[in-house]
Amino acid sequence: MAENLRQDAQAIIGAALKASQPYEAVQKALADFDLGFGGQIVLVAIGKAAYPMAQAALGILGSRVSRGIVITKYGHGGNALPGIMLREAGHPVPDENTIKATDEALAMVRSLKPQDRVLLLISGGGSALFESPRVPLPELQGITRQLLQSEADIVAMNRVRKRLSNVKGGRFALACRPARVFAVVLSDIIGDPLDMIASGPACPDSSTSHQALEVARKFRLELSAEALRLMGEETPKALDNVETRVTGSVTQLCGAAAKAAQGLGYVPQVLTTSLTCVAREAGSFLGAIAREHQEGPSRAMILGGETVVKVTGRGQGGRNQEIALSAAIGIRGLKDTAVFSVGSDGTDGPTDAAGGYCDGESAGKLIGKGIQAEKYLDDNNAYHALQAIGGLIITGPTGTNVNDLTVLLIRRS
Repeated sequence: MAENLRQDAQAIIGAALKASQPYEAVQKALADFDLGFGGQIVLVAIGKAAYPMAQAALGILGSRVSRGIVITKYGHGGNALPGIMLREAGHPVPDENTIKATDEALAMVRSLKPQDRVLLLISGGGSALFESPRVPLPELQGITRQLLQSEADIVAMNRVRKRLSNVKGGRFALACRPARVFAVVLSDIIGDPLDMIASGPACPDSSTSHQALEVARKFRLELSAEALRLMGEETPKALDNVETRVTGSVTQLCGAAAKAAQGLGYVPQVLTTSLTCVAREAGSFLGAIAREHQEGPSRAMILGGETVVKVTGRGQGGRNQEIALSAAIGIRGLKDTAVFSVGSDGTDGPTDAAGGYCDGESAGKLIGKGIQAEKYLDDNNAYHALQAIGGLIITGPTGTNVNDLTVLLIRRS
């Protein structure tokens, strides 16, 4: 049955990712895009799903788009798009290509007229991929790494990053004036907070400088005097040239997973679409839940959200891999029980894996290979532990990015 569980996991992942592709979602959002104006359209697409979002927009608007740029993660681009520059850059830490591409985008929107429109397509990863820093790049990279290694969630991270950027926190929309901005947002943050997705380049910022400084204090960030000064500056609190549509979310991802699980004979239950705890603790929790529900029908307990990793070691892995490895300890020996967790963008941490899979036999397999799961978790080395037992889930770039999907499967005949 272990082989069947793995096949079920793959089927659920495939169905959830297919339902979360941005093409149709973008086309639906653009139904509200009023073409009754005489100016030009400049397309700017940012994030891990920027390329398919731009494809969808061009499929509707075609030659009405006068020029544009796609800025996405390395390996997430595709074939040339007519009239569109394709740029790939660093994620999760911005690099020189990030800065160059963002400068090109800013140059495109300068000198626009009131009758012009900027079609801004936003997806997760935009915080790293779309950046014009107000501090030297090496300093920004260092601050980004500090945040990534802390237990700060994405909201806290973006409160800091907004104040060190010329395009985040609504500042890109200011750069587009007097043209209007029509933003289509593929949400990768729980609750769809527009000012936090990709750090809100075209959204008034609801956070305050006080909150940003509190993040810096809480996580003991090392900041230069200039960075501290910038952290004290407020971001735009109102914008009069932006219209926004949110399309796609983790709720859709979990709903599709539930439908697929039901089709495979499981009784699905979406426990939450707002999972935000430490990844290792989430895996332990799922192990406890699994032990409480060994009797009864086949079950698929589904969670969506974005956990965080507490970095204490120097290993390789990501939050979804840590969930799976931690769960392996809790479900050890349980019959026909599995836990898998994946990032919907196909990336989990700085690895080539989307996430991890473990079942009731995984802990024993690890021991057989001389691997102590707890020690590997302490070293944040879930990747190599899972790799040793075939527990990595590798999808490659998926073309979407709507948070993470975690599922507990209990199969009963």
